[in-house]
Amino acid sequence: METHKATIKRDDTQTNLMFSINGNDLEINLTEDKPIEVKSVFNKLLLQLKKGEFQFELEDDKEDLFFHISSEYISQLNAELSSIYKELEDYDLLEIETTDEEK
Repeated sequence: METHKATIKRDDTQTNLMFSINGNDLEINLTEDKPIEVKSVFNKLLLQLKKGEFQFELEDDKEDLFFHISSEYISQLNAELSSIYKELEDYDLLEIETTDEEK
């Protein structure tokens, strides 16, 4: 299982939880209620999940409210991703490439 980095991007007007996966950055705005954007990020993560199981680890050095919110969010996201991965595996929906030696 791979572990990818999640960080918090803070500025004066908004704070975002950033997910970095396979060279792509996905972000969820923590200061506004935008469920469609959250759904979009989750759908992109599901597409990546079909290629192999992964989880996120929060890297942040400031323990403020956003740190605690993000930490809990990532904990729940990781549990959900693990559960969905098992379901994808059960229904043979994974897109994992195997080498000739593995076949």
